[in-house]
Amino acid sequence: MEVKTRFAPSPTGFLHVGGARTALFSWLYAKHCKGQFVLRIEDTDRERSTQEAIDAIIDSMKWLELNWDEGPYYQTKRFDRYREVIDKLLAEGKAYKCYCTKERVDALREEQKAKGLKQRYDGHCRDDHSEHSPDEPYVIRFRNPDEGVVAFDDMVKGHIEVKNSELDDLIIQRSDGSPTYNFCVVVDDWDMGITHVIRGDDHVNNTPRQINIYKALGAPVPVFCHLAMILGDDGTKLSKRHGAVSVMQYREDGFLPEALLNYLVRLGWSHGDQEVFSVEEMINLFTLDAITKSASGFNTKKLEWLNAHYMKTLPAETVAKELVWHLNRIGVTDLSNGPDPKLVVKNYCERTHTLKEMAQKALCYYQEITEYDPAGVKKWMKEGSVDVLKDALATLSALTSWDAQSIDSQLEIIAKNREIGMGKVGQPLRIAVTGSAMSPGIGDTMMLVGRDRTLKRIEKAIEHFGA
Repeated sequence: MEVKTRFAPSPTGFLHVGGARTALFSWLYAKHCKGQFVLRIEDTDRERSTQEAIDAIIDSMKWLELNWDEGPYYQTKRFDRYREVIDKLLAEGKAYKCYCTKERVDALREEQKAKGLKQRYDGHCRDDHSEHSPDEPYVIRFRNPDEGVVAFDDMVKGHIEVKNSELDDLIIQRSDGSPTYNFCVVVDDWDMGITHVIRGDDHVNNTPRQINIYKALGAPVPVFCHLAMILGDDGTKLSKRHGAVSVMQYREDGFLPEALLNYLVRLGWSHGDQEVFSVEEMINLFTLDAITKSASGFNTKKLEWLNAHYMKTLPAETVAKELVWHLNRIGVTDLSNGPDPKLVVKNYCERTHTLKEMAQKALCYYQEITEYDPAGVKKWMKEGSVDVLKDALATLSALTSWDAQSIDSQLEIIAKNREIGMGKVGQPLRIAVTGSAMSPGIGDTMMLVGRDRTLKRIEKAIEHFGA
């Protein structure tokens, strides 16, 4: 049997951490088993579903490179199929029309609540519609079995049993003719051949109802795997203050997709004490029986550590692709006006923790300096600094080879001749050519700025600070 998993988000909001982990686990298991991964957009909630959310979900999946083999399917495009199945259930007596008004159902629940009973539909319309006319509004309910139990072995939670007497007759079609989530998901999984359903444990209570629908349809029941929730560091439900933001916000904040994937895979899954995993290792090692039952805690510091690790260890060209995205976001659209982004990555990967930070520091290589950092100026632009800049301008103008080693050698000679430390040479020059006293080695910095631009900026600094 070919393994087939799916990720089925509801486009009522952006893709968040919990959903991204579900997508990753589903994708990894399909890849581990050399199976298929399906993307399905569950957009039956027409009032809350938006195209913006759909686009954000797809963009997030593409950025994380969780590529799907089938889809994206949209439930709103499958209504004819759902009606076909509902008609079949009605004909077989496995579903029925319910004419009970909202007021009657609400009153029933209030009465049950007052008596301390479980709030559930009482089956009033199951077998008798004589008090209603066919043109009255109605919903369609699934005829849940009255006796027995629903049992299944969850890959994370273990054996689960629920008495059918605890389940009521679920509405599978609303009065406006639209099908409901719990019904659609069963038909979709059946039609698409889904063998393993990996999802959050907020769906556990839906599972017995769905299993009864699978059985009523004569459809195979998939294997279920319900993932424990993700908590904040303080043990409370994950919220925005803990980091429960959209996946694309992590990109905007300067995280690499490799870092986020590595972090997500460790939220509820482990392989010994290993912390760092390549995607290939995740695929090879991932199994459902290694998923933990307990909730996971979100730790932003650990994500930041992983991001710094990948910025330093991934090939520079891989990191550079993301750096370019960040440079574009802050107005750098013409990269020909500066160094190869790979060189920026190589020079800044040890000095920055996020690509957003790296892009900000790299601005000076692609755009003209408009101001000098006041703190750096106050600390380093002392008496004699302008003379150092003049010496450097004369010396560097005569250089025939513009490389870091040649530049550093000439500046060391200036420091030796003036009998001052390299800091009193390099720091005024950093301020002159980048606007800041923080940069890689001065030779590397000038190489990134470029010969002509470096000399012009030194001239400009001499004029500014010598005035």
